[in-house]
Amino acid sequence: MASSAASSVRPPRPKKEPQALVIPKNAAEEQKLKLERLMKNPDKTVPIPEKMSEWAPRPPPEFVRDVMGSSAGAGSGEFHVYRHLRRREYQRQDYMDAMAEKQKLDAEFQKRLERNKIAAEEQTAKRRKKRQKLKEKKLLAKKMKLEQKKQKEGSSQSQEQRSSSSEEASETEEEEEDQPSFIMGR
Repeated sequence: MASSAASSVRPPRPKKEPQALVIPKNAAEEQKLKLERLMKNPDKTVPIPEKMSEWAPRPPPEFVRDVMGSSAGAGSGEFHVYRHLRRREYQRQDYMDAMAEKQKLDAEFQKRLERNKIAAEEQTAKRRKKRQKLKEKKLLAKKMKLEQKKQKEGSSQSQEQRSSSSEEASETEEEEEDQPSFIMGR
């Protein structure tokens, strides 16, 4: 007996630090306490709940065993059975109505989304066309400027050629005269 008592004696547990009892006064303090508890052990995995699936009514049974009769003298328990069946049927009809409304709203949203997309594409195409016209206009103006510049250079070159030919003619005249019309530096 002494040996069984000795084996049942456990070593003492290490004592934890006494924690002060903190009662959160609002949701922010409650959230703060939860975060502090999580951050005490960062290696511990945090359970993230899955998105809850949408409620759907129980599918109707394939075979109904307890069919209610229309005979008089139904027992007192039959009303409760009928009440539950009626409630379940109303829930099923409400669910079907809600799903039909949801599908209708989804279809309208998709149509509106498609219309907006088409309108945006049209607007983008219109602006793209406008940008392209502006780009072509700028390019054409640039080409015209270059052509005018070339014409000016060409006309100035032809004027230079004319002026150089006139200078040559005047030089020959000066040589013939051998006397300059003015003398510099005297």
